[in-house]
Amino acid sequence: MASVWIERRYRGPDDSGNGGYTCGLVAAHVDGDAEVTLRLPPPLETELRVERDGDELRVLGGDRVVAEARPAALELKPPEPVVFELAAERSAAAADDPEHPFPHCFVCGPAREPGDALRLRPAPIGGGRVAAVWLPTGEQAGRPELVWAALDCPGAFAIDPHFDRGVSVLGRLHARVADTPAVGEPCVVVGWPLGEDGRKRYAGTVLFGDRDRVLGLGRATWILLR
Repeated sequence: MASVWIERRYRGPDDSGNGGYTCGLVAAHVDGDAEVTLRLPPPLETELRVERDGDELRVLGGDRVVAEARPAALELKPPEPVVFELAAERSAAAADDPEHPFPHCFVCGPAREPGDALRLRPAPIGGGRVAAVWLPTGEQAGRPELVWAALDCPGAFAIDPHFDRGVSVLGRLHARVADTPAVGEPCVVVGWPLGEDGRKRYAGTVLFGDRDRVLGLGRATWILLR
């Protein structure tokens, strides 16, 4: 039986998996573009079984549904690419936030060590967009689930760059992974807002590789916590 396992290293909040990384592990069981919905905070260091119902699937921890997924073509136009040097400059100028709600997040946590996590630092670049840079290590390159991870947190920064609205968590990520980055490939992830509905905020994210090739593209639903 297929299963999903989330190592503590890949956490978002300290006690649950990073949403984008988790969605990437689940999406590995879906052909093509996938829409993954998180129903519970993904538990760490726990075997989660995968159950299929036709093309759709559920990921369960015991008798509780942790996530659901289905194949679905993604229709989303990415914005223009951002020059790596510009994104790197803006990101470097953005100081680590001492009030970051998830300082140990695998994707954007400022308390993580370089090389142990992605350490993306999304920063505003104009037009409502944010951007961050990523130079994949030998361990990080070639892994589709890390493309999904990179498509996660920049969306949260796009809808609320300074966390003025409070904390949001990923509810759904609908994404396409076209390719994975090579070791040391200069990558830029761009996030932009796509509207809101009540406590839901919507964001697009795209991961560009060298020569502006699109590695991944996603549409996320973020839930603003009360």
